[in-house]
Amino acid sequence: MSYLKCQPDVVVNCAALSVPRVCEMDPNAALSVNVPSSLVDWLSNFKEGSTLLIHLSTDQVYEGVKSFYKEEDETVPVNVYGKSKVAAEQFVSEKCLNFAILRSSIIFGPQTISPVPKSLPIQWIDGGLSKGEKMDFFHDEYRCPVYVKDVVAIILALTSRWISEGKQMQLLLNVGGPDRVSRVQMAEAVADFRGYNTSLIKPVSASSVDRGVKSPADISMNITKLVQTLNFSPTSFTDGVKLTLTTGAKS
Repeated sequence: MSYLKCQPDVVVNCAALSVPRVCEMDPNAALSVNVPSSLVDWLSNFKEGSTLLIHLSTDQVYEGVKSFYKEEDETVPVNVYGKSKVAAEQFVSEKCLNFAILRSSIIFGPQTISPVPKSLPIQWIDGGLSKGEKMDFFHDEYRCPVYVKDVVAIILALTSRWISEGKQMQLLLNVGGPDRVSRVQMAEAVADFRGYNTSLIKPVSASSVDRGVKSPADISMNITKLVQTLNFSPTSFTDGVKLTLTTGAKS
């Protein structure tokens, strides 16, 4: 087929079935979508190792029983989504010679030019609090949300390194923001910026809500390797919130 002659320098795989509850209801679909077997098979038509595959994974590969997981920590996912992403990481590692796996936390930022149908986290919090109604937020579930333009910058840095140096990489990186925050703290950051009354934020335990899927309590990540490998300065959560709520889609 003629398109096989056009070998890409870099492929960024963002495709995923990423709603944990949906994955829990259909494990086979989660595996078929989240393990990039068709993509890797297609790349095998080219010279081995001559395309860099940047594969987005998730912080939900971790069990969630401690703070600031490192890349070398054991992956013990507590739900089907996490298990499917661990399987994807193993598949990429075994089948590819040239790859970067990025374990992303919650990605937040301004709406895209073509609006995505999925509810965006900061916009959802902002929309709820703006109505002046009390909202429940988990006080005991921790993440390291990452600003979307930081994710883009990381992908561009890896791409630039591969194209300029031509050295194959087999890299695994935690891609989170610099701040470990609960859902309550996320909501408080939005309220502080907007001037909403923080009494609207009602702290509740994650264990009090049945989401139809088990969710890890604390999957905050240590991003030292990311910062040192790419000489990268991540955006703080509060700065990311300000940028999200003041930046239009065209920026």
